[in-house]
Amino acid sequence: MADAEREFIPGTVHLVDLERTLMLKHASGKKQDVILNPAPSADPEDPLNWSPRRKLLSTICMAIYTFVIAYTSAAIYSILQPLADARGLTLADLNAGTGYMFLAYGWGCLIFQPLAIQYGKRPVYVITMLISVGIMFWAPYTKSNGEYIANKVLQGFIGSPVESLGEVSVADIRGTYMAVYALALTGASFFAPIVAGFINDGQGWEWVMYWCGILCLAAFIFLYLFMEETNYQRLTVMTASEMVSQNSVDPASDPTTAELQDNPKKPQVNDTTAVTSTDETIDLSAPLSQQYRRKTFFDKLKFFQPGVWQQENKLLGMMARPLIFLTWPVIAFAGFTYGSILVWFNILNGTSSLILSGPPYHFKPSMVGLSYVSPLLGILPSLLYTGPFSDWFVIKMARRNKGVMEPEHRLWLLAISIVLTPTALIIWGVGAYRNIHWFGLVFAMGLLASQIAMGCSISITYCVDCYRRLSGETLITVILIRNTMSFAVSYGLTPWVLNMGYRNAFLVAAFAAMAQISTTFIFIKWGRAMRKRSIPKYLEGKKRKLKEILSGSTRNVTKRKGNEEIWSKKCIYVDLSEREKEEEEEKRKKKKKKKKKKKKKKKKKKKKKKKKKKKKEEG
Repeated sequence: MADAEREFIPGTVHLVDLERTLMLKHASGKKQDVILNPAPSADPEDPLNWSPRRKLLSTICMAIYTFVIAYTSAAIYSILQPLADARGLTLADLNAGTGYMFLAYGWGCLIFQPLAIQYGKRPVYVITMLISVGIMFWAPYTKSNGEYIANKVLQGFIGSPVESLGEVSVADIRGTYMAVYALALTGASFFAPIVAGFINDGQGWEWVMYWCGILCLAAFIFLYLFMEETNYQRLTVMTASEMVSQNSVDPASDPTTAELQDNPKKPQVNDTTAVTSTDETIDLSAPLSQQYRRKTFFDKLKFFQPGVWQQENKLLGMMARPLIFLTWPVIAFAGFTYGSILVWFNILNGTSSLILSGPPYHFKPSMVGLSYVSPLLGILPSLLYTGPFSDWFVIKMARRNKGVMEPEHRLWLLAISIVLTPTALIIWGVGAYRNIHWFGLVFAMGLLASQIAMGCSISITYCVDCYRRLSGETLITVILIRNTMSFAVSYGLTPWVLNMGYRNAFLVAAFAAMAQISTTFIFIKWGRAMRKRSIPKYLEGKKRKLKEILSGSTRNVTKRKGNEEIWSKKCIYVDLSEREKEEEEEKRKKKKKKKKKKKKKKKKKKKKKKKKKKKKEEG
């Protein structure tokens, strides 16, 4: 127990206070022994302190954005054949266009995720939804393969926030709310073909795209009115005792936090006073109404929060770091797992119209769409499994582990997929080859969809649990891996299936899925050790984050001069730059000493040479 408490490893968190002796913030109700991580600040505008109703509205807004963007990307799947006939394109062309769209979904995150972290999530959500309206109304007018691909690439690029921004918008109860995100993402992907098939039969394939545009417009209006900004630099509004105890049981076990404590020359901070950039103080012992300014409805409508333009611009660094995270094994595993799951999703969507509309089934587009009711029902039990059950399972495992939660505990939930995913792929592919009853194929679609939703939720949650402080950037890496894999498979999907045949292609897919899911056991056993090896890199990133928060961020607290309220540009508890300056000074002094020593040595050598010359001349 002592070792677990003292040793700092990214992602390892003391989740359950078995003896209830730790001076940390705990949950209320039946889970009073559960330690809140991250710990809420004292600010009522901190998203972690929002009322359940306000949190629910924020989650609904995130889910609506996710649902609508995912819906527009998947609406085409049940009308691939009518679209190909109308525009003279091949099925391979259409699937390749979908691949380009997913590639743009992934790499667009390198642009939009840093923008959201730097300037706010609300403007990114709202503005990209508005642009999506125009893209969807343009789609029916694309006539050539080049125009179709251009439309799909732009749709993927503008909609890319759906891939990684929703995950970092989830602040607490991560298993449950991540399941809501996964439900919106996968549910829309399976719901869209159902509706699109009937729209195609009643109004034509063009109206499938028009209704997507109308849906985007309605979502834009709702998000503009009700979506709040969830960016919040929580560290700047904590008291000192809260700040040093947020991430670990013992503050000294986190080297970054320990560094903050060990320097006696730094500004000293107590629990009721914060040091600001202007030598003024804010009394945190005053009533909350005097400390914090509550947002009005019109404050919430603003695109940008006060002080956002005064922050240090960190966009280039945030765009480059996700590429560096490709070398971190845990992040690569999360991306590879998520990518493999999306591969099976693309295989299902790319072949559903081909198989069900062909002999011996001869489904109409509306019936192909209706078959997606099975995946829609299939994801519901898996989301309960990876949502509330997952959170309960993690807490139970933490209690068995002396209160300590390891992110790998959640990976045990993927064990069931090693059997169910290959089974679903074999029933789908070999069943189509053997011309089994259509119910068998529809059952396979539901079974595969349940595994897709499960893997999506668990892989993302695992990545966030491992490196929470860097999650905004590590998730971009996960999405880059995922969507690059998706592009590769979508690009070659149709030739692969047609050339190998349904039976051989899906037998290969089934055994590939089994091998991929088996890698989970490697990380269950050695994931903690891999996270331990990443400590130096993680602390470097975490220290950078702390520096950015402590030296360059705004604080949602008002300073008062009489009746006038003035926003504080900076509220710094500990100035890390002071320590760095001292270290630089020490290095500079050492260099000077070395230079002086070298000069002295050179002078001595010169004197000796001169003496030798004189002796030779005298001799």
